[in-house]
Amino acid sequence: MNSQTPSIQTARWAVLAMFFINGALFANWVARIPQIQAKLALSEGELGLVLLGIAVGVLVALSLAGGLIARYGSRAVTTAGALLLCLLLPPLALMPNAVTLWLNLFVFGAAMSTMDVAMNAQGVDVERRLGQAVMSSFHAAFSIGGFVGAGIGAAMATFSIGPLLHFATVAIGFLALTGLLSRWLLPRESDPHTDGPGAVFQLPPRILWPLGAVAFCAAIGEGSMADWSGVYLKSVVGTGAGAAAFGFAAFSLTMTLGRLLGDNLTMRFEPARLVQSGGILAAVGLTLAIIQPQLVPSLLGFAAVGAGMSIVVPLAFSAAGNIPGLPSGVGIAGVATIGYAGFLAGPPLIGLVAELTSLRVALLLVVALTGSLMFTSQALRAQRTRPAPVLAAGD
Repeated sequence: MNSQTPSIQTARWAVLAMFFINGALFANWVARIPQIQAKLALSEGELGLVLLGIAVGVLVALSLAGGLIARYGSRAVTTAGALLLCLLLPPLALMPNAVTLWLNLFVFGAAMSTMDVAMNAQGVDVERRLGQAVMSSFHAAFSIGGFVGAGIGAAMATFSIGPLLHFATVAIGFLALTGLLSRWLLPRESDPHTDGPGAVFQLPPRILWPLGAVAFCAAIGEGSMADWSGVYLKSVVGTGAGAAAFGFAAFSLTMTLGRLLGDNLTMRFEPARLVQSGGILAAVGLTLAIIQPQLVPSLLGFAAVGAGMSIVVPLAFSAAGNIPGLPSGVGIAGVATIGYAGFLAGPPLIGLVAELTSLRVALLLVVALTGSLMFTSQALRAQRTRPAPVLAAGD
């Protein structure tokens, strides 16, 4: 092994840290949205349009990320994405109006999703070299980063530390950490699927559509819990605002726990069967919440959705990154594009159906889509989802 190539275990910890950084940087921004909204005197509708800047940036960048990774390598793109996120965080507190904030968030979202695809490509590479499933633990690190970032933001706000000082402090810390970690990521030549520069702008190839459908259904489940679990508890179950917050907390807790356990499950059971079982668990749990609109059954139902969906996207990304003849970054970016479309489209669709009928009826759409993973999970059987080792023991 080249003396400048990091050991696989060192690279594994570096990738874990990159996932953590991605989740933490985004959560630090989210935690200070109320203060930014107040500073710019944005109405709820105006804030919604401003926040759309991140979503647009994410979608635009996803069509570019695969080609960038194929051309420059996932280590360079992961590092560049992390550095950009750090540099773009403090200016979010300085934007003088909604238009400039939207533009900043557009670039912020583009950097976030580009880093996301690149670090997942690194994760696939680590899996391939280790010969064991580790992708779920990487996604758990992202979730943990989100919790830590939200906690930092809450603490800063509690002690009346302004968003600018908060963001600058966090950015400096993560800039230093990124610079340290970048040398430990796996170099470009370690990815056997990267065989040429390719086109930078790429739409998802047709071979990725079945895996994209898996990610799409899972993303709608995740998005619906993020946006509607609290509303359901408050408006349908009739809880107070404090208790309503436990809906997303229950979902997030089991999502994180599921991802921490996911790698061991993946090594013991067939990935397609895990996705199938997860879809059933989520559908049954959410059905319980719908037919028994009380606090405990609803919390159990939301927790079941978190557990069921926890490893679906990591498994879909791992499968996409191991398609023969397709660069890892292109495969992951394609599946992420389709999946993120579900994350964006799902919550508004639920709101529209709820407006026409009721929220309980609208959530039946989520039951149907998560339940459909019983069938769409077969897409994982068509791909090589269990990585095989490519290095001798001890490398």
